[in-house]
Amino acid sequence: MRLKLYTLLCISFLFLFTACNQDDDPVAPEAGSKTVLVYIVADNSLASFAKQDVEEMMKGMELVDSSSYNLLVYQDDKSTPVLFRIAKDKKGNVEKKIIKEYAEQVSTDTSVMQEVMHRAFYEYPADSYGLVYWSHADGWIPYPVPSASTRWIGQDTGGWQDNRMNISDFLAVLDDDMPHFDFIMFDACFMMSVEVAYAVRNYTDYYMGCPTETPGPGAPYDKVVPLMFKQDAAVQMAKAYFNHYYANYKAGVDILDTNWTGGVSVAVLRTSELNKLATVTNQVLQANVVLEALRTDVFDYDKRTMSDGHIGYFDMQEMMRHLTDDAGYELWKQAFDSALVYWSTTEKNYSSYADYRFDSVFGMFSMKNTNGITHYIPLSTDSQAAAAYRSTAWYTAAGLDKIGW
Repeated sequence: MRLKLYTLLCISFLFLFTACNQDDDPVAPEAGSKTVLVYIVADNSLASFAKQDVEEMMKGMELVDSSSYNLLVYQDDKSTPVLFRIAKDKKGNVEKKIIKEYAEQVSTDTSVMQEVMHRAFYEYPADSYGLVYWSHADGWIPYPVPSASTRWIGQDTGGWQDNRMNISDFLAVLDDDMPHFDFIMFDACFMMSVEVAYAVRNYTDYYMGCPTETPGPGAPYDKVVPLMFKQDAAVQMAKAYFNHYYANYKAGVDILDTNWTGGVSVAVLRTSELNKLATVTNQVLQANVVLEALRTDVFDYDKRTMSDGHIGYFDMQEMMRHLTDDAGYELWKQAFDSALVYWSTTEKNYSSYADYRFDSVFGMFSMKNTNGITHYIPLSTDSQAAAAYRSTAWYTAAGLDKIGW
């Protein structure tokens, strides 16, 4: 979920992709070329942010050679959906070139996303690809789970309905003959969870996102877009994302969507290391902690209350310190450090749910001793959320059944 100041918003999942026309034979890509697709699901309360971000993307493309690099955007807001390319004309001016205009459709539907991505990739094949998924979002738990009804990615409220996309739906899209990505970026609340990163590990080299609620304005695309086409793009993008908000950080004083002073936190995982991280986690886990005590002792990035649908996004590194002995922790920490290639946070972050109990400035809370990657800790093992958790690939690979979760 993205934060719109004083309003709960789940936002911006960003995925980038390339392609050739579905109806024609694929065209050989140019050497060194790259295609990035930004999939914007903004037929919801985020529509105005989508328009602002597209303007930033156009500014960012001023610094990109669009003869070799393709920035494609699927935008579904309060108007009808459209797929377009942001590129320079013969005079060097950046413009939007329409690829396909659609009738009203539900952009969280797997068949819709598959069609958009196939069209993008077949018309703009390249040597490498990136993906950004942009919308409301809230983690790994399927929708709907009554005890955790807000965990999902993507929200399309067109036609007075409320349609969501689950992580399993997203994986079905990626399984449908899509290219392998250099990076998948989630510009969305709470998406830097090990559960989601592990789920997409085979589809991308790098996974980027925020462990907290993200700022209302989302990624600064004028700064991020030029870096999407660089080597080691994900780390450079994450640094630009962080530095943009760090430069304006004032611990939340005078915070507005147009003047975001509430900071940010962002991380990047190298997905090739996640199988090893799961194996080592499985190896060192010890079942010697009471769940209630663990949830109390470990830092929780989620400042919602139970009535607000709070499930919790707990600091993974701190959790593991409680769930293993010293030798096991040191072995685990080596695997964790190999996977985590970038992590930065301002001293405090903003939450639309935090209050004066956390900080003297409304909405701000300390990020002291945080480590960037979140992990679920059950409130109880017989809850619907815990049952859903057992179906995740991470639960099985990490051996969480051994400790009774």
